[in-house]
Amino acid sequence: MASKDNGRTSSRGFASMDPDRQREIASKGGESVPAGKRSFSKNPELAAEAGRKGGRSVPATSRSFSRDPSLAAAAGRKGGQASHGGRSADRTAE
Repeated sequence: MASKDNGRTSSRGFASMDPDRQREIASKGGESVPAGKRSFSKNPELAAEAGRKGGRSVPATSRSFSRDPSLAAAAGRKGGQASHGGRSADRTAE
């Protein structure tokens, strides 16, 4: 049952907040990270180190992509399809 709050079903939670209040809260998350560690796009070395650190946290026996390249290829294809909304290059726009 929708309430009188612009069709919202609840007046609780982040999604029901005013957009300006959401932005205010969301911006605080970025502020909590030191400036030198905020942007991988500006610092490829930082991104590479983060990737290495993440990889080291997974036991070698659980690194299935390193043991099975075909599994990695399948995951890449699935990710590509998902990021393009299931569209393929040969489909025409509707």
